[in-house]
Amino acid sequence: MSAMHRKRVVRVPASSANLGPGYDVLAAAVSLSLELEVEETGRFAVESDLPGIPLDRSNLCVRAFERLRPADGLTFRIRSAIPPSGGLGSSAAAIVAGLAAADHMFELDADLFALASELEGHPDNVAAALYGGFVVCGPERVVRIPPPPELEAVVVVPPTPVPTSEARSAIPAELPIADAVHNIGAAAQLVLGLERADLSLIASALRDRIHQPRRKHLYPRSLEVVETAPKIGALGATISGAGPSVLVWCEWQQTGQVVEQLRARFPDTVVRRLNFTDLGADVRAL
Repeated sequence: MSAMHRKRVVRVPASSANLGPGYDVLAAAVSLSLELEVEETGRFAVESDLPGIPLDRSNLCVRAFERLRPADGLTFRIRSAIPPSGGLGSSAAAIVAGLAAADHMFELDADLFALASELEGHPDNVAAALYGGFVVCGPERVVRIPPPPELEAVVVVPPTPVPTSEARSAIPAELPIADAVHNIGAAAQLVLGLERADLSLIASALRDRIHQPRRKHLYPRSLEVVETAPKIGALGATISGAGPSVLVWCEWQQTGQVVEQLRARFPDTVVRRLNFTDLGADVRAL
């Protein structure tokens, strides 16, 4: 243990990946967060009141931290409002939190994005968690777009989780060219709509033909929400990551009525009004 008693608090946002047509390329940070506190206490411990979270070195925050530095003598305290295995980037947030804490605590200047992408297995959620806003994960770099101010999000969480591995295996290795072309056009339009804060362009670009139809059997309830959203005043809706959570896109003046309608029509789900957030991972020394 060093002479100086070090303590860091990291806040990392939840994220929604794919955003309809942008499979494994587009994601957005949303205003639910995970908070990780790492303190030099002289003993290794993991403290959290989250159900089912490992309290040993297999904990994802600790595993990520230990990619950069051993966790001996450190106490990890984890609080999170992000539902686990719901498609809202809970694992990406944990990975980014652990890496950012180690990087800041030991002044390492590590490539957090590369490390986090490697640990998570795909770049979209970790990019949004790290940088905030909307992210486009291109072949060589990540581009960030600030959220349009009139755009709000509602998250609908169905009661039955979907294992990410099952969702991944539902996508074949090869796809019909027509589906690929549709998604390229829609993803390009969606990015333009976000960049221009053009909500009608965004609304016309949220339909996907690559992953959502092929996973329909895993989350039929979620796709009901996607189909219903445009009929009740929303711009549209997309399956969040591997599901089953659904991201419902709203113009802010319509959000209240959309929430009411969703609660009335889907009483078995949890409906939460959220903002898209410009804030990525944030580390403070205490």
